[in-house]
Amino acid sequence: MQIYLYLIVIYLLVLMGFNFYRSKKVKNQEDFMVAGRSLSLKVMVFTLICTWIGSGTFIGGAEFAAKAGFSSLWMPAGAWVGIIIIYFLAGKIRTFGQYTIGDILEVRYGKFARIFGAIALIISFTAIVSYQFKAGGFILDIITDHAINTQMGTIYTAIFVIVFTASAGMLAVAYTDLPNGIIIVLACIIALPFTYFASGGIAKAVTVLPHNHFTFFGGFGDHPALKVGAYFLSTMLLLLGIQSMYQKFYSAKTAKEAKQSVILWVIGTIIVESVVVCIAVFASVKFWPQISQFLNSGGKSGMDPAAIVLWAARKLVPTWVGVFLLAAACAVVLSTGMNYLLSPTTNIIRDIYQKFINPNASQKTVVFLQKIMIVILGIFALYAALNLESVLETAYFAYTIYGVAITPALLAALAWKRATKLAGNLSILFGTVAVIFLKVIGYVYPHIMVPYNNPNGDPWGIPIIYPSIIISLGTLIIVSYLTKPPSKEVLKTFFPDREGNTK
Repeated sequence: MQIYLYLIVIYLLVLMGFNFYRSKKVKNQEDFMVAGRSLSLKVMVFTLICTWIGSGTFIGGAEFAAKAGFSSLWMPAGAWVGIIIIYFLAGKIRTFGQYTIGDILEVRYGKFARIFGAIALIISFTAIVSYQFKAGGFILDIITDHAINTQMGTIYTAIFVIVFTASAGMLAVAYTDLPNGIIIVLACIIALPFTYFASGGIAKAVTVLPHNHFTFFGGFGDHPALKVGAYFLSTMLLLLGIQSMYQKFYSAKTAKEAKQSVILWVIGTIIVESVVVCIAVFASVKFWPQISQFLNSGGKSGMDPAAIVLWAARKLVPTWVGVFLLAAACAVVLSTGMNYLLSPTTNIIRDIYQKFINPNASQKTVVFLQKIMIVILGIFALYAALNLESVLETAYFAYTIYGVAITPALLAALAWKRATKLAGNLSILFGTVAVIFLKVIGYVYPHIMVPYNNPNGDPWGIPIIYPSIIISLGTLIIVSYLTKPPSKEVLKTFFPDREGNTK
């Protein structure tokens, strides 16, 4: 146990030292929010991988894989499709060159779209940060052989991430992502063959694991195809509109490098997420009795499948590989936690404080207030982390509210000339309300949930993303055609020709 703990603590202390060194270079808002728009292609690639590969992959994705087998690849596959689509928008995003997606929404749809978008983003990203903290609790519990329990580990992780993020913002986050990203990719690739052979390989897996682990849609409830499709769609929509990615594109040196980074990003993401699923499935072979006990007891005993990759690192691979894999898990938790904590606080300062309260705030005031908001939002995320039950379901809710509320209007702003101001505002508002309503109704009327009386189930057996995205998209399209088209003045920012005129 001590070797795991000591080596990982050393690793974290080195990162912290680097972070405080970088913090001395923060001079203004642009340094803190978008790293002075100075990131090279190499740094861009690894910071994009680190931003996306978080505990949603190592914990939530592993939980999905342990429960459903190889069909869990549908969830990360949504991101792969989303990244390919993003390739065609990356250059335009960097050229627009702002700080938040609220800047895009306001130019296209007005100031209320900025507010509505900021509210949806803050709710979603706080949920995402919360399960990064929870994942850190899992890691500390396992590497200390329960000397630090999950709850205390969650608190320690939250403190570390909050302090780390508040010290230097994007300038520190992006550059610590470079070593983190390298460790993540290498650790996963190295750990897979050890896990495969320790579990007995595919022949053993077929005899131990349920049959649905090897089917196309897994075994999720009465309508598994609908459920798996919901995970795919929520992941794709999140990635297509996620602000932390847009902030990284804003941080690139040039539009060309922003676009080139996407090609390597999708390759790295496919490799890491596929390997993590394989590690989780084969590790489940060794721990299937304990996982079954957990599932059958409603989580009261046995092994939580969310920690399956972490247990693989402790029990199924050589110590040096285990340390490497656990370091990768720490890296993704810290990196994703920092990115998703920084991003919504940027919205609070940029989209609310500077826009409506104090437009003439000094750079020093802006940076100071954002650090305060990082602490406040981090505390809210910690409270949520101490009370959440499933990382997978929390991730699904966070992905859904963001993907439904923001992504349709955001993509339309960048790519559809006919989208109108009223349509964009109503799409964001109605999408947010729909997701929250469908989530809350399960607690108010538990008898409508499938599985019965399960808050992590679906109202009437239909995943909430389907009716919510229909409402959001339907509102955007119908209202756009019922209202006056946007002016050329509005469109020229997004669709200029070589002379700067609207196409």
